[in-house]
Amino acid sequence: MLYYAYQLQSDLMKPVRMMADAAASMLNGSAVTQFDSPTLRHLAAAFEMVSRAGLTHTRPPFGIDHVRVGKEDVPVTEEAALVTPFCTMLHFRKAGNIAGKLKQPRVLVVAPLSGHFATLLRNTVEVLLPDHDVYITDWHNARDIGTEHGRFGFDEYIDHIIQFLEELGPGAHLVSVCQPCAHAFAAVAVMAQTNNPAQPASMTLMAGPIDTRINPTSVNELATTHSIEWFEKNLISRVPMGFPGAGRRVYPGFVQLNAFMSMNPKRHIDTHIDLFGALATGDTDKATFTKEFYDEYFAVLDLTAEFYLETVNLVFQKHVLPKGELTWHGEKVEPAAIRKTALLTVEGERDDICSVGQTMAAHDLCTGIRSYKKNHHLQAGVGHYGVFSGSRWAGQIYPILRNVILSND
Repeated sequence: MLYYAYQLQSDLMKPVRMMADAAASMLNGSAVTQFDSPTLRHLAAAFEMVSRAGLTHTRPPFGIDHVRVGKEDVPVTEEAALVTPFCTMLHFRKAGNIAGKLKQPRVLVVAPLSGHFATLLRNTVEVLLPDHDVYITDWHNARDIGTEHGRFGFDEYIDHIIQFLEELGPGAHLVSVCQPCAHAFAAVAVMAQTNNPAQPASMTLMAGPIDTRINPTSVNELATTHSIEWFEKNLISRVPMGFPGAGRRVYPGFVQLNAFMSMNPKRHIDTHIDLFGALATGDTDKATFTKEFYDEYFAVLDLTAEFYLETVNLVFQKHVLPKGELTWHGEKVEPAAIRKTALLTVEGERDDICSVGQTMAAHDLCTGIRSYKKNHHLQAGVGHYGVFSGSRWAGQIYPILRNVILSND
């Protein structure tokens, strides 16, 4: 009933938001311009705030249409390199096959499947693009995937990473960000165990939960203070009628967004108060920056119930990967089998989602990798998102990642 209640509220509010948007556009386009009235500016700002008071379930555009390579601006187009019902391996193709001519390393970015779209890693891709041939896992919204396509759980996620790396071929590099680090790590281990020729040349794990027993955060504690039955009973819903995935059991994106926002509600409230002030006073730059962030933040996707529950249970409750108990389709996963793939782990000093030590734990599990092919970087002064987005990602973390890729390409 949770999803039906949400959808009913969303449907009822839709005409209200549309009218508010029309009123804001009218005021901003004519009355405020003509009369320069503070009252009208505040009224227009109020209407715009109402029009923005909702979520979207459609992926925003990446908006990366060109990249600077050397001294040249090169056009970039998005191409679907491989498509399954649950994910598209999206290729940011440079015009004229610049990446191929320059023999740029192929990089698969494994994006989180945690309630937001892969566009959350827009800046990650932008920074990687000048020097690399970049692909990303563009996960589909579960409410748009018909039940005839079956289940998608922990094993199927690993299957997808292996399938995508096989499509890229030998010598590619893997960069996993946040939540899927355990899944990506397991995929590389499976490929090593089977001597798969497409196992990546390097694996970078960024702010991801390899061992959440280390310095547990409030997110980790939530997972361990409730049973998996509690999560299933309270957080799982069925997609309502009217959507392609009607009847599919999902962990709704709006529930995950609420969980994220509840971690620091005052910050979000203060930011929206500031946004209203910026709109009312005509501070366009500040308003645009805030609106762009929340346009991305309020774009949510649903996860399949089995993927969400299995990830909570295996990664955050049972800790099967660091304990050596993880299986893939019934076969034991052996991280010690990884020998050919170099390892880089990256953590943020102020990360309150995946704390210091949780990602670095991968090094203790990779006993088969020579020490000179292992690297760890702790970035001072950044929280979770600063590991893969922003100035310190671009200026301090990325050069280390680039060197690891180049030295193992």
